[in-house]
Amino acid sequence: MNYSFVVFADGCANLPQEMLEGIKLIPNDYLLDDVPQTYLGDVDHFDGHAFYDDLRNGKVAKTSLLNTHLFETHFRPVLEQGQDIIYISMSSGISGTYNAAVNAADELMEEFPGRFVHIVDSHGCGFGNGLLAVRAAKLASKGEDVREAAKIIDADVPHMCQYFTVDDLNFLRRTGRVSGVASTIGTVLNIKPILYGDSTGHIVSCAKVRGRSQAIKALVGKFKEKVMDIPDQHICISHGDCLEEAKTLKSMIEEIAPDTPITIAQHEPFSGAHVGPGMLGLFFYGKER
Repeated sequence: MNYSFVVFADGCANLPQEMLEGIKLIPNDYLLDDVPQTYLGDVDHFDGHAFYDDLRNGKVAKTSLLNTHLFETHFRPVLEQGQDIIYISMSSGISGTYNAAVNAADELMEEFPGRFVHIVDSHGCGFGNGLLAVRAAKLASKGEDVREAAKIIDADVPHMCQYFTVDDLNFLRRTGRVSGVASTIGTVLNIKPILYGDSTGHIVSCAKVRGRSQAIKALVGKFKEKVMDIPDQHICISHGDCLEEAKTLKSMIEEIAPDTPITIAQHEPFSGAHVGPGMLGLFFYGKER
C-alpha cells in the first residue's frame, strides 16, 4: 500500500500487531532493577504477566525520555527518501519526549528544507496516543496531504478520552502523582481513584470509589457520559495483568456499544512502570476529555 507520508509512534502507543499497519515504531528502553531492557513496541510479544509480577515482587522499573538523537536517527532515513513525517508523541505533561521530538523535527527541517515533520502532542499515553497513530496511518493510506492530516490529528487530541484506575496507589506516589499520605489511606480503605489525561496532558483524578468493582462501573459511566457516535470509533482496553477484569469491562461496554470494535491488550511496560500491576484503562473518542 502507498502512503502519502510516514507515521511514527513508539512503544507507548500500546498497539497490537493487527493495528500497526502503516506505523513505524521507535523502541523504548528502560531499566528493571537496573538491568537494561528494550521494548520494541509490539505489545503482542510483551510478556505482561512476567513484567507485572516482577513489579509485584518488588523489582523497580525506571524509564527516561526518548532523546533528540534517537528521533534524528529514525527520522533522517525517511526524509532522505523524500517522504514527510507525523510522529504521535506521548504527553508533554508526563514526559520530556515531546520536546525532544520537536527539537529533532526543527533541526531536520533545516537540514531538509523541502520536507515536513510534525510532532503531535497526544496529551496521553498507551492507546491514548496509539489510536491517534492509527488514525494518522489511515489518512496516509488515503493519500491525505501531510499538513492537512497534521491539522486533523491535532484536532482529534481533545477528543481522545483515556480513563483508568489503578490497584496500588504506591506506584503513582513514587512518580509524584499522589502524596504518601493519600496513597496509604487509599490502600487501607480500598479507595480506587478514577484517573484521566486532562486537556494539558497531565494525569489527574476525577473520582474516587471504594472497591474494584465500583471502579470498573465508574469507567463505564465515563464512557456513557463522553462517547462520540462516529463511524470509525474503536474502543481499546489495556490492563496491567488483570485480564479477567478487562474482559468484564469489555462486556459492560459491549452492552452500550454492541457494534463497535473493542481491543484488549496488556498495558505496555514503559508507562506501565508508573501505574503498576492492576492498572485498567479505557480509551475511546469522546465529546471532550
